[in-house]
Amino acid sequence: MIIHTLGAARYPSPLASGEVSDILVPAVVQWPGGMPPGDLLLFEKAGPRAKLFFDPAVTRAAIVTCGGLCPGLNNVIRSVMRELTYGYGVKFVLGIRGGYCGLDPSRGKPPVELTESLVDGIHKQGGTMLGTSRGPVDVTIAVDFLISQKVNILFTVGGDGTQRGGNALYQEAAKRGHALAVVGIPKTIDNDVRFVTRTFGFGTAVDEAVRVIGSAHTEARSVDNGVSLVKLMGRHAGFIAAAATVASQDVNFCLIPELPFSLDGFLESLEQRLANKGHAVIVVAEGAGQDLLGKSGERDASGNVKLEDIGQFLRDAISTHFKSRNSEMIMRYFDPSYQIRGCPANTEDALLCDRMGRHAVHAAMSGRTGLVVSFLNGQFTHVPIDVIAAGGKRVDLDGELWRAVLSSTGQPARFC
Repeated sequence: MIIHTLGAARYPSPLASGEVSDILVPAVVQWPGGMPPGDLLLFEKAGPRAKLFFDPAVTRAAIVTCGGLCPGLNNVIRSVMRELTYGYGVKFVLGIRGGYCGLDPSRGKPPVELTESLVDGIHKQGGTMLGTSRGPVDVTIAVDFLISQKVNILFTVGGDGTQRGGNALYQEAAKRGHALAVVGIPKTIDNDVRFVTRTFGFGTAVDEAVRVIGSAHTEARSVDNGVSLVKLMGRHAGFIAAAATVASQDVNFCLIPELPFSLDGFLESLEQRLANKGHAVIVVAEGAGQDLLGKSGERDASGNVKLEDIGQFLRDAISTHFKSRNSEMIMRYFDPSYQIRGCPANTEDALLCDRMGRHAVHAAMSGRTGLVVSFLNGQFTHVPIDVIAAGGKRVDLDGELWRAVLSSTGQPARFC
């Protein structure tokens, strides 16, 4: 995978050691037959380089956070800022407020200069100190603003839409002859980014989801025919639901977007579970079962199709089903989505955020642009933005994670 650079790197790096050579990391580490395919994708390894494109003494950088909240955003902001200032000696770092809106002076709030005192302690808080928003920005206005602020480097923290927007900013700046390095840090709590093994916030989300599932299990087993339904995040991929199911070992049914299901088949299996055990815990990802609901076709500011609420639909369908049979059933419904999104990062995610942020700085200072920093197969790599934006990853229904779900829940492979 080719990574673009702004030009020849000619300034010596102030980092005394740790420079990486041109190491390539494979997209997959195992393949049938023990031999790699001829078209194996290889990604450039991330890390500090011996030479820099930007002179730290005159470099001006900016950070923007976009889209929905995710545990670890403040960690990323703090680590990027500290690596720029302490690692490289960059003297000026701007925080763009309110997402991409902050790049349009007519719409957004003015930026804030990030200082050590301003970022001190933010990693212990959820959310983002810079604020966030959804939706695009006029690229010409945004580049005008970046040039007016003499910004050389822009760090974009967000999902695939954010990264596509960052790439458009780089392309527009290049047309104008303004050397702008745009480096993305992928942010999605759903862990559904291609060629990224794990995104920050995912581990925290699973931790918090397991706590909720524990309470749901207690509620369900404390009454006769108790059913607890927990709706978790996962628009297009069920990684949080599946991982939380396996981690908790208290879930009896896990429903994810990758696996269409029959409502009648699911309700029949639920009836059997209650008849045998007297309680049940159900976990459903927000994007599951959308074919069962009437689709509005509406889109949010980011262009994403608005999902219908599968949680409330299932809650009502289950209640109606048992009521029609004069069967006693006590329902408990849990939707902790916003509670989870706003949590501070746990230790595992804090470490990942810190390393991603620092690797983003290394890439930008060397003049690399149009890339996303990825954690892939135990290595940090550079992935071109257009590769990331081409599509997401999904739970493999023949893979280890889903087999673990089926084993831990005992649910059927298909609800026919």
